[in-house]
Amino acid sequence: MTHALLPLRCAFDDPLLLEPLMGGLSREAMRSILLASQGEELTSAEREHWRALTLRDREPSTRCEECHIIGGRRSGKSSGVAALAIYAATLMDYRDHLMIGERPVVLVISENQRTARIVFRYIEGGLDSSPVLSKMIVGRTASSITLDNGVSVEVHSADFRAIRGMTVCMAIIDEIAFLRNENSANPDYEIVDAILPSLVTTQGQLFSLGSPYAKRGVQYDRCSKHHGPLGDERIIVAKGSTRLFNETVPQSVIDKAMERDPQSASSEWLGEFRNDIAAFVTREVVESAVLPGVFEIPFVDRQDYFAFCDPSGGSSDSFTLAIAASKPSPDDPDLMHGELVCLREFIPPFSPDSVVSEISKTLGAYNLDVVTGDRYAGEWPPERFKEHGIRYETSELSKSEVYRDTLPLLNAGRITLLDSRRLVAQLCSLERRTGRGTGKDSIDHPPGASCHDDLANSACGALLLAAGKRSSGWVWERL
Repeated sequence: MTHALLPLRCAFDDPLLLEPLMGGLSREAMRSILLASQGEELTSAEREHWRALTLRDREPSTRCEECHIIGGRRSGKSSGVAALAIYAATLMDYRDHLMIGERPVVLVISENQRTARIVFRYIEGGLDSSPVLSKMIVGRTASSITLDNGVSVEVHSADFRAIRGMTVCMAIIDEIAFLRNENSANPDYEIVDAILPSLVTTQGQLFSLGSPYAKRGVQYDRCSKHHGPLGDERIIVAKGSTRLFNETVPQSVIDKAMERDPQSASSEWLGEFRNDIAAFVTREVVESAVLPGVFEIPFVDRQDYFAFCDPSGGSSDSFTLAIAASKPSPDDPDLMHGELVCLREFIPPFSPDSVVSEISKTLGAYNLDVVTGDRYAGEWPPERFKEHGIRYETSELSKSEVYRDTLPLLNAGRITLLDSRRLVAQLCSLERRTGRGTGKDSIDHPPGASCHDDLANSACGALLLAAGKRSSGWVWERL
C-alpha cells in the first residue's frame, strides 16, 4: 500500500521541509483542507475552517480520492496545493505498486503550459528552498523536475491524449473552469476521465482548483453533488470567499471590486458561481446535428447555396468560410433545412489577399458569386472580393444575433453539421451573457486569448441564410 514517510502535519511544521510554504495566518484554512485530504485528524481550530469551507461536520478518516478547491482570488489555492504536490513527490512511497521501470508523475495541468507553470513555479520554489528536499533533484527542464526517488513533476497543457498511459501519483488541474481546447467540446470532463485511471496504480489523488465561473462543467458538477454533508466522503469540495480562505486580504479591495462589477466580483472574490453566464447550446444538441464521417459535400446542380465568411487580417484570428445548402425540411415542407456542405479555416499568419483568392475559387465551385460577411470586418473585404468577381454583402445582424437566431434551428433539428471537431468545440463553448445595466443577452466565445469562434460564426451565418425565416434583413424569406 502507498504510505507516507512522514505525516503531512509534521512536514508542514518543519522549517527544513514545507513550513516556509505553509506557515502563517494566511495559510490556516488551506492547511485544514490539505490535512483533511490526507485523512489526518484536525485540531478544533482547524475543524472550524473545515466546517466553513466544506459544510461538513467532521473531516474524513482516510485519504480522499478527489479534492476540489473553489475559492476567490488570492485564496492561496495554487501555493497550498503546490506544497501538497511536493509532499506527494518526496515524502510518499509508491514502490510497492510500481513495475520495474515505471516512474510515477506529479502532473500539473492547465489551459496551456504557460498558466500551468504558475503552480509549477511554486513547486520548484518550495523544493529549492528546502535544504533537505532540494538534494533530491537530479534533473530539471523548463517543464519538469526529476527526483532521485524516481518521481517526476511535469507540466502539461489541457490535452487528454498526452495524459493517457501515464502513471500519476497526484494530478493538479489549475483553473479547471477555464480549460479551453479548440478540438474538444468538453475538455474538463475529458481531462478528468483520462486522469482518473492513471491514478489507480499509485492510489493517487486528483486536485482541481480555481475561481468559480459558469454553472456547468466538472467544477460545478462536483460542487453540486459533493459540497455539504450529503457528499461522498472520498470527494472533498471546499468552497468559499477569498477571506474565508485567507483573512489577510483587505476587505476594502473586495468592496471596491463589488462596486465596479457585482457579478464578476461575486465570482472572483466571493467564490460564487455566476448567474449571468449560461451555455449557448448543449453538447447533445450539437452532436445530434453532426453527420459522422462527412467532412464536405460536393456541389449538386439545381441546389440553392449560401455562403458566409468571417474575415481576418491574418495576424490573430482565423479567416473562415462556410457554405450551406437550403433544402425543404423532411418534417415540414413549408420550412427549410440548412445543411452545412463546406467549411474552410485559414489559421494565421496568412496573406489576406491570398485567402480571398482561395475562398473565391471555393465559392465558384458552388456556383456562388455572393458571400455575406461579418459587419465588423471593415471596408477591405468588399474591395478584395470584388477583384475576384464576388459581391461581399455585410451582415445586417451582429454576431450575437446570428447565434441567437440559429439556436432555435439547432434545437428544432433544422440544421445539419459537417464532422468538424473544432466547429463542435466552438459551438459548445459559446456563452450567453446578460449585460450589466441593459439586461440584454449577448452570445460570444469565453474570454481569453486562446478562445475563438471564427468557424462557429461562419457556420451559423451560412446555416441561418439557408434555413432561416425572416421578413427583413439579409436572411431571405422562405415560403
